[in-house]
Amino acid sequence: MQLFYIPNISGTHITLNESESKHCTRALRLKKGDKVQLIDGVGGLYFAEIEIPDSKKCQLKILDSVHGYNKRNHFLHIAISPTKNIDRFEWFLEKATEIGIDEITPTLCRYSERKVIKPERLKSITISAIKQSLKAYLPTLNGLAKFEELVSQPFDGAKYIAHCYKGNKALLKDMEKKSGKVLILIGPEGDFSEAEVEMAKANGFKEISLGKSRLRTETAGVVACHTVNLLNE
Repeated sequence: MQLFYIPNISGTHITLNESESKHCTRALRLKKGDKVQLIDGVGGLYFAEIEIPDSKKCQLKILDSVHGYNKRNHFLHIAISPTKNIDRFEWFLEKATEIGIDEITPTLCRYSERKVIKPERLKSITISAIKQSLKAYLPTLNGLAKFEELVSQPFDGAKYIAHCYKGNKALLKDMEKKSGKVLILIGPEGDFSEAEVEMAKANGFKEISLGKSRLRTETAGVVACHTVNLLNE
C-alpha cells in the first residue's frame, strides 16, 4: 500500500498537495477507490481511500487511524557537525531517521568546514526516510547551532560527547540506559577542539567512545544512533 506524508491531518477528508497529488495519480497511477496510507509526522498512521484522483488536488477519505504508531520508549537527540561534503551529512540524516531518532541539531564547531546548510532540502530527506521506513514520527531538525550555545542549554537526560582524544572513556553501549533521554555530540572531520571537549565536560557532558575504529563524522552519527536504539529494543 502506498504511503504519503501529510502534516496537520484533521477531519475525515484530506487533500494532497500538488506534488503528492501528481505522484499519486500520474507516477503511481492510483485511481478512485484505491487504498493508501498517510502519516502526519507526529505519530498518526491513517488508512484512506481515494475519492477524487486529481493530479493537482487529489482528495482522500480517512477510513481508520492509529495514533502513537510505533512510538519508541526513549528519546534520542544527536548534535552533529555538518560535513564538508553535504552528501555525507544527508546520508547520515537519511540513515539515522530510518533507524530511529527524535531530534537532530547541525552544530557549528571550531573545526567545522561547512558553515551553511539548506534546511528545506534536509527536511525533505527526513520526510523521504520516514516514508521509506514506515515511521509515523518526523524528527525535529533544528537550525545550525553554535557549539558553545548548544552545550550550555539545559537538557533533562544523559549527555555525552564522542571524540578521538586519548583518555579513560567508556563505550557508549556501557553508558546508556534503557528508556531515557539522550543527547550525543558528534564532531566535525577535524574532531572537536580540546577546549570544546573541556567546555562540554564543564556543562555536564560525559566523554564516550564509539569503538576502536576512527570513524568519519557521518559514520559516528549512525553508529551512535544504532547503538542507542539497540540498547532500547
